[in-house]
Amino acid sequence: MNIPFLGNRRRKIGFPDSEGIGELLAECELLRSQAYRAGVRLDDSPASLAALDQLVPRWRDDEETSDWLGNDAGLYLGTVIVRTVPGAAWEIRSDGQPVVRLTSGREFDVVDSGHEWAANGVPELSQLYGEVAEA
Repeated sequence: MNIPFLGNRRRKIGFPDSEGIGELLAECELLRSQAYRAGVRLDDSPASLAALDQLVPRWRDDEETSDWLGNDAGLYLGTVIVRTVPGAAWEIRSDGQPVVRLTSGREFDVVDSGHEWAANGVPELSQLYGEVAEA
């Protein structure tokens, strides 16, 4: 049944477009909540990565929180890269891992980097951004 004033109500089944994927990956609820409580504004800028690097890592005492926060930190790093580095884009690998791909074809596993940051504090998110931005 096609009722013209309702429009086409059927949706495509499958993955959202790249912009939709980017919006989903940018949510990072736990990281945004922790940053907000610490007075850090996450505005998707490289400067916000430097501010995150300065947070006191209280989450390291809780393995579950650290793991979740590491995932969010990686997704946030990727979001900043995609929004500020020309030609950078999200890509979902065949194993389901979101990565950032540059126009050069170089691929960055930002989630893995986020986990390293949450667990050890190094490499710093701002340092990783700097490496990717100059690549």
